[in-house]
Amino acid sequence: MAAEIVNPRSDSEDGAQGAPEEPFDPAFALHRGGKMAIQATVPVRDRDDLSLAYTPGVAKVCNAIAEQPELVHDYTWKSQVVAVVTDGTAVLGLGDIGPEASLPVMEGKAILFKQFGGVDAVPIALATTDTDEIIETVVRLAPSFGGVNLEDISAPRCFEIERRLQEQVDIPVFHDDQHGTAVVTLAALRNAAKLTGRGLGDLRAVISGAGAAGVAIAKFLLEAGIGDVAVADRKGIVSRDREDLTSVKRELAEITNKAGLSGSLETALAGADVFIGVSGGTVPEEAVASMAPGAFVFAMANPNPEVHPDIAHKYAAVVATGRSDYPNQINNVLAFPGIFAGALQVRASRITEGMKIAAANALADVVGDALAADYVIPSPFDERVAPAVTAAVAAAARAEGVARR
Repeated sequence: MAAEIVNPRSDSEDGAQGAPEEPFDPAFALHRGGKMAIQATVPVRDRDDLSLAYTPGVAKVCNAIAEQPELVHDYTWKSQVVAVVTDGTAVLGLGDIGPEASLPVMEGKAILFKQFGGVDAVPIALATTDTDEIIETVVRLAPSFGGVNLEDISAPRCFEIERRLQEQVDIPVFHDDQHGTAVVTLAALRNAAKLTGRGLGDLRAVISGAGAAGVAIAKFLLEAGIGDVAVADRKGIVSRDREDLTSVKRELAEITNKAGLSGSLETALAGADVFIGVSGGTVPEEAVASMAPGAFVFAMANPNPEVHPDIAHKYAAVVATGRSDYPNQINNVLAFPGIFAGALQVRASRITEGMKIAAANALADVVGDALAADYVIPSPFDERVAPAVTAAVAAAARAEGVARR
């Protein structure tokens, strides 16, 4: 059934006589004409300006770059702009809606880059879902950009696309649905552990969802030193004894679930210290009640968390969601603008695990002495966030040898 389109206008634009008034919808009103535009940074007021900004002056710059290609970073916008690339197959909670329908989200992502990180970004929605075609297209576009943010590309293709792209281009490639979510989750988890007098190594986590976010969070938490983590998909815990696993999940089974658990998500939650939800669905209250004392519940599905906060608060010491109307919102906007700003600042060739961990630590540190059960992660509107993450990522890039300035 087609979605109902509500016209934001209160009267008919074509002046039709007797046309009934339609209800005003602020979402449509805001999106009319798109949410972004290109703006010049230099004046073109007269002939002299024109001759410098375009021909003949531009030829001098072109020739200089042809002789020394690295000058492209100094004399174009390349080192300040990111391509936001999607194929429209996994858009927010909407699923596979196609490239055109994904554009409002990609525009939104681009304005978040600018608002929260000072980074210019260009939405690029591709009319293909073929892995090879996506990779080839982005490789051909790469000379125009300082980084690539892959967005809303369905799993498991997103893993291969990111890996192969990073092998072929010398600019950062970052799938935000994986790594942005993982960075913010780790920051919140570090502070939750600190608040309750524990370290990451003391925690056993259970992740609901083995898609892009779930896989990335699991790997990232292991990299950061968590005690153990088990991941569950629709068929139960991802474990070595299952014969129905994809190659991605088989790899995950080899590095997770030290406890050797099998069976359902509810089985894994018994005695667990952390629940991380990135799958939707509903977790029974009895399963939440079976978790260890002082547990953490990060139920991040939107708009309906896997565990309602009212239920989670009965049993958990710290509760986080993906929603802005509850405390402790796990929001990717806390991470990706600063991560890219830091990488672009030093002209990094890639974004490493060390850079992501530095981003998570910097984000956690913003909370500082204000740490509390309802404040383990800062607000996206905290003006300290982007500068702290940017500086930490730039420093980590230099330390890891991927910075070029």
